[in-house]
Amino acid sequence: MRPRLFSYALGILCAGLVSSCTIGPDYKRPDAPKAASYTSKPMTSETVASPVALGNSQRFVTGNIDPYWWKAFASPRLNALIERALQSSPTIDAARARLEQAEQTYLAQGGTTQYPQVSGNTGASRQRINKAAFGQPGSSSTYSLFNAGVNVGYNLDLFGGNRRMLESFAAEADYQRYQLDIARLLLVTNLVSTAITQAQLAAQIEASEQILSAQEEELDVTGKRLSLGVSSPNEVLALQTVVEQSRANLPQLRNSLDQAKHLLAVLAGLPPSSTEVPSFALTDFTLPAELPLIIPSELVRQRPDIQAAEALLQAANARYGVAIAKRYPQINLSADIGSQALTASSLFGAGSLVWGVAGQLTQPLFHKGLFEESRAAKAGFDAAEANYRQTVLNAFQNVADVLGALEHDASSLAAQAAANSAAQASRELVKQKYALGVANYLDMLSAEQQVQSNTLNLIAAQSRRFIDTIALYQAMGGGSLLPEQANANQADLRMISAH
Repeated sequence: MRPRLFSYALGILCAGLVSSCTIGPDYKRPDAPKAASYTSKPMTSETVASPVALGNSQRFVTGNIDPYWWKAFASPRLNALIERALQSSPTIDAARARLEQAEQTYLAQGGTTQYPQVSGNTGASRQRINKAAFGQPGSSSTYSLFNAGVNVGYNLDLFGGNRRMLESFAAEADYQRYQLDIARLLLVTNLVSTAITQAQLAAQIEASEQILSAQEEELDVTGKRLSLGVSSPNEVLALQTVVEQSRANLPQLRNSLDQAKHLLAVLAGLPPSSTEVPSFALTDFTLPAELPLIIPSELVRQRPDIQAAEALLQAANARYGVAIAKRYPQINLSADIGSQALTASSLFGAGSLVWGVAGQLTQPLFHKGLFEESRAAKAGFDAAEANYRQTVLNAFQNVADVLGALEHDASSLAAQAAANSAAQASRELVKQKYALGVANYLDMLSAEQQVQSNTLNLIAAQSRRFIDTIALYQAMGGGSLLPEQANANQADLRMISAH
């Protein structure tokens, strides 16, 4: 009897599974953009070069991005800091935890909707019956009842509502995976940018201190000339104003440098007071000679923010299918088998078997709001689709802006290098005149200040080229840090729905 019972129940389940279908529109990935380039004007194959440190040209190369792209800056200390940050950053830990939560929610939902739910139960009760209530002679009877059994329940999901819901949970897990990629990319780009900013500020502080020293010396010389009657008080006051302005700028630069160091520590998962964060100089970095450039049709498949927007689009499409499926019949199957006896010793003996098989079909007849719910889900899908298109446009604008910055800042550095060379040549000419007695010492100090002022601008221009390079890596999506592991996780996550 028992084998035939289970065969009967299994046959019902298999027949239902074979005949089931999935209501609602199947998800279709958005078409790749047809744009061939990011800007309306022709792009140069490489940036201009300038005869100064960090003035090398940069050539654009089509291809994939190295997942460890920051190593192109050739700074071992930066590499070590990034490696530490990726392991200990609270931001990354939070993103990993959200991904784990989404994956486990998906697996839990799959376990409750795709497989039969089997429960075991056992119990005992003591009852007293008044026989007179049933028209029988005698007073009352007391007896014990023992029972044990197994219950199997299954929602047939004939029209795929559960499968659509599972699809939405899978898409939300994908969304959190791309959010983790975004968190990693932002962490790395912020670390590299802050290290460059720290190096720039340190160099500008050094140049500013040299400028201030030259100005103080010029003020001292002018003060001596005033005592000799060959200079005026107005000249001394004007120079003193310039000196104090330069002195006032230094604390601001030092404050910005302190803040950059504090930010580096926090990004690395360390307290601002930590002494483990290294100091950087611009000479610690190499400007990459080759820059990756991904065509627009491929960028949408590699930028994590676009992929995250697409995951939300897929989730919205699945929720629309869930809303439609609610208007169709729901079939629930259940089977019970067990035993009942008046004594525990005879619970599993002959004649104690009890069983039952049940099926229930529920068809919504008048459920006010079902159609409105499906229309709301469709509107949610339309909003997600519009958000996806806007994300793609923003990404293309981001790339276009960075490409323009790379070109213009390279040209700006070339012009700044020429201005710096002219200032140095002017200083050398003044030195020669001073040696011949044609120029005075104040002329020499003024020429030196001009060189140092140009040095400040040159440092800023050099740093901008690093920042532009970092921005391009970010605009291209930064690559996946652990592509093999990510693909394996996705395969494991969907294994439960492969059947």
